[in-house]
Amino acid sequence: MISSTHWLASAAGMAILEHGGNAFDAAVAAAFVLQVVEPHLNGLGGEVAIVLWDASRANPEVICGQGAAAAAATIEQFVALGLDEIPGSGLLAACVPGAFGAWMTLLRDHGTMEVDRVLEYAIGYAEGGYPLVRRISQSIAAVEQVFRKEWPSSAALYLGAGVPVAGTLFRNPTLGATYRRLGRAGPGGSREARIDAALDAFYSGFVAEAIDRHCRHEFGDSTGTPHRGLLTGDDLAGWRWTHEMPVQAEFGDWTVAKCPPWSQGPVFLQQLRLLAGLDLGSHEFLSAAHIHLVTEAAKLAFADRDAWYGDPRFSEVPLDALLSEAYAGARRQLMGERASLELRPGAPGGAEPTLPRSGRGRVASGHWTGHGGQSVAEPARDTVHVAVADRFGNLVACTPSGGWLQSSPVIVDLGFPLGTRAQMFNLDDKHPNHLEPRKRPRTTLSPSLAFFEGEPRLAFGTPGGDQQDQWQFEFFLAHAVFGQDLQAAIDAPMFHTSHFPSSFMPHVSNPGRLNVEGRVDPSVVAALRARGHEVLVEDDWSLGRLCVVGRDPGTGLLRAAANPRGAQNYAIGR
Repeated sequence: MISSTHWLASAAGMAILEHGGNAFDAAVAAAFVLQVVEPHLNGLGGEVAIVLWDASRANPEVICGQGAAAAAATIEQFVALGLDEIPGSGLLAACVPGAFGAWMTLLRDHGTMEVDRVLEYAIGYAEGGYPLVRRISQSIAAVEQVFRKEWPSSAALYLGAGVPVAGTLFRNPTLGATYRRLGRAGPGGSREARIDAALDAFYSGFVAEAIDRHCRHEFGDSTGTPHRGLLTGDDLAGWRWTHEMPVQAEFGDWTVAKCPPWSQGPVFLQQLRLLAGLDLGSHEFLSAAHIHLVTEAAKLAFADRDAWYGDPRFSEVPLDALLSEAYAGARRQLMGERASLELRPGAPGGAEPTLPRSGRGRVASGHWTGHGGQSVAEPARDTVHVAVADRFGNLVACTPSGGWLQSSPVIVDLGFPLGTRAQMFNLDDKHPNHLEPRKRPRTTLSPSLAFFEGEPRLAFGTPGGDQQDQWQFEFFLAHAVFGQDLQAAIDAPMFHTSHFPSSFMPHVSNPGRLNVEGRVDPSVVAALRARGHEVLVEDDWSLGRLCVVGRDPGTGLLRAAANPRGAQNYAIGR
């Protein structure tokens, strides 16, 4: 079974499974197709977080594909440029592109196929063409003037005949040629040696050299002033993708595994801890009491994210304390009958929290910086996901993002732009997520793996920035607590809060705001407003982009489901 955010990626992954590949081969093939057919949502210059269960090893693992900041990226450097925030577009916000390293690590250490084989479908769509979905055209139109005036390489690729019309067959032959060079980087030796050769070609070879050249040029960004990039070839050569142990928490008979706190993933676990003592199942599904409790727990967990999370290689993140029963119990006392309008991080172990300063940066006209913290009903402000289960008992959930066509200029010789994930750092040197050389920003990317009675059961995730660990959390509750099947849990009316500062520049917040789909019962909306929530009613089918696969260890049966919103996600299997 495979579920992804684009039907062509799901079809490619299924083809790999049909030809004898495993879940990890299929995930890699689908991921490269996603880079081609959803360039407004992810790309080869971006990053990925992966959580997996390899049945041959019988333990959960994380592969971190979140690249690090440049060696030259310091707070002093940005202060010298007169900046209070890291820009949300352009070259200054680029980290090392981590996605390729993570995908090759997944393929080498867990997969069975060759690099050129898993790249075959992406090459076909890049060179032969793929139909543009409507939101790609909308994204290009939104930044058309930036392309024409400031980013000529992007204009050359995307505006050759004006803004391309939705449904048009679109090609990116330069990207296809990049894939071909990577696929044939190591013709001799073992399969593993050929994958390592592809990694060398990217991080020490022709890709790194092109990125180094690209970053020596000035391009406009969201500050309104052109800047050179900080990344160099040495930054790429010095970065290493990593295998890590996930962070886990129990919830009744379930256990959920998430990425460590370089990701926002532990907020999912903190929400589990907070709600474990409240008997959520005693309330009607999607009642005012249900939505209120989940929202108030999210506010507390995300406040802790903003105060405490960061790259654990550089910062002491008190994760054991944050996930302890005692801490959850104390925090639970803050959840009253009324909606909180405050951002209230806790003090685990008595340590004083530090919230970063935010909302001071400006965005130049025409520039796109990220999710923005307002209504996120528009999926153009999103990312992608792929989840796979195979007949061998393997499960994998992957959330790739970054390298958006609308956020950074295309690299002429490569056919893709760099990412802008460094905008998630702050410039407060006392904060655990402050900018430092070769440090990973605390990302929003957050795939999930769930076990039932100790057996691997679900791999799932969603695009959505700050909403990822709200939408997939509510999906999990719908299934695990309220007994909804996988598709019903995805299809149920969705909600989230934008109470806390957005991770994306300019980091705006909307204290007390609760976004709900229009399908939520009007009487429930009225009751939530009576509790003090500022309820913003979105379109009926607009919130959430869930992808999920699952397996029943008792029967061996596989299941999958995909989000119907936008008519683009697709689940397939046999």
